[in-house]
Amino acid sequence: MILPKVRDPRFVTIRRGGTLTDDDHHLLALWAADCAEHVLELFESARPGDPRPRQAIEHARAWNRGEVRMMQARAAGGHAMGAARDLEGAARHAAYAAGQAAVVAHVAAHELGAAAYAIKAVRAAAPKGASEAAGRRECRWQRDRLPEAIRELVLDDQRLRNDICWSVFDC
Repeated sequence: MILPKVRDPRFVTIRRGGTLTDDDHHLLALWAADCAEHVLELFESARPGDPRPRQAIEHARAWNRGEVRMMQARAAGGHAMGAARDLEGAARHAAYAAGQAAVVAHVAAHELGAAAYAIKAVRAAAPKGASEAAGRRECRWQRDRLPEAIRELVLDDQRLRNDICWSVFDC
């Protein structure tokens, strides 16, 4: 589980009673898509004929551009997570990262799911004894790509939810 029991109002849009602006919601979705795309090859090398995780990432970006509705992005995310179900290791985590990225359109707090699963994918793909270092490098890569407007929000979210995200944000 990557979502807290009580929703953080900073990840709820203003029109739904929270404090998240639409612009920041879109930045979260784009950052999550970048995190997922960075590890997508780990899925595609295991299942080259399955387009669902790539389509989920594309839907996250299309939602950002206003080309698809939230429900379409959310459905694409569910399909990507379905692609993960019978897999293990890096491929499974990479598909989950893509699914989480797409559902940010629905629930902004899934941004950490995309990032956390991407780190788990890199860790799982690393040679024996190198997984922790690989995960820290991926975490730093992700942080380097955080837009300034959402940087402090995401870093604080990582600190608050690190325990329920498998402690992958200790980088």
